[in-house]
Amino acid sequence: MLKAEGKCGISAAIVADSIDDNGQRITTFQLRYPRFIHSELMTHRVFSRNASSSRAIPIGSMMKQVMDTPAMPIEWGANQRGMQAGKEIENKVRAQLVWKLAASSAVDSAMALQALGLHKQIVNRVLEPFQFMNTIVTATEYKNFFTLRCHPDAQPEIQELAGLMQSLMVISGPEVLGDGEWHTPYVDHSRDNGVLMYLPDIAPVSMELAHKISASCCAQVSYRNLDTSGEKAEAIYDKLVNSRPVHASPFEHVATPSDDASMWGNFRGWAQLRKYIELTSS
Repeated sequence: MLKAEGKCGISAAIVADSIDDNGQRITTFQLRYPRFIHSELMTHRVFSRNASSSRAIPIGSMMKQVMDTPAMPIEWGANQRGMQAGKEIENKVRAQLVWKLAASSAVDSAMALQALGLHKQIVNRVLEPFQFMNTIVTATEYKNFFTLRCHPDAQPEIQELAGLMQSLMVISGPEVLGDGEWHTPYVDHSRDNGVLMYLPDIAPVSMELAHKISASCCAQVSYRNLDTSGEKAEAIYDKLVNSRPVHASPFEHVATPSDDASMWGNFRGWAQLRKYIELTSS
């Protein structure tokens, strides 16, 4: 995993990077950033993504993150007309203190709501301004994202995130995959006499199990630490595929080179595993 750490707890890591024989690249990132810029990432429709959920993460875990490391602005720009802040105010220390007091107050409110017996899908909402997001993003096109979000007019936090992602893509060497071979985030690859092997840990697994482990890890980012075991993969796969409606988004991150545009979804040159599952489920 190729990782870069940025300011104020923002980080990016490449967990899979592949390229086909035609030069079409597909890259999967694991990202950490303040929830207050999540909507800016969501506007980019070429992205497949799974993100941490306030409805899934335990209240105690969320409160601890907000108490210990609240998400905070990188810059403390002065108020002015327009979408961009002015130069930073002089009393940044005071601004940081007020922000941390607001986070502490949100934790107090969350505790009071929890004491009333309310579910985390309600309690965690008051903590959201101070939460960090853990998000998996896969795409074949990042150029427009970098053009918009690395620009000086973008909010400083999304600039920081996009800059980390762009720097990683520059130094990462994508793996060449051919027909019938799969881009599988969180499942490593090796070759044995030219045959691609799928390695979630030391021992190779079948391509089918690699699909399940990869998709299950992409799903787990929304609520828990990663478990790459076959048992956990089978359990999560069953929940995702056999639920009604089917929860198919984690299967978008697993992809194979393809000339069939009907199987690409929001990608180019890569067919999503989601498309195959939808065909067999229909």
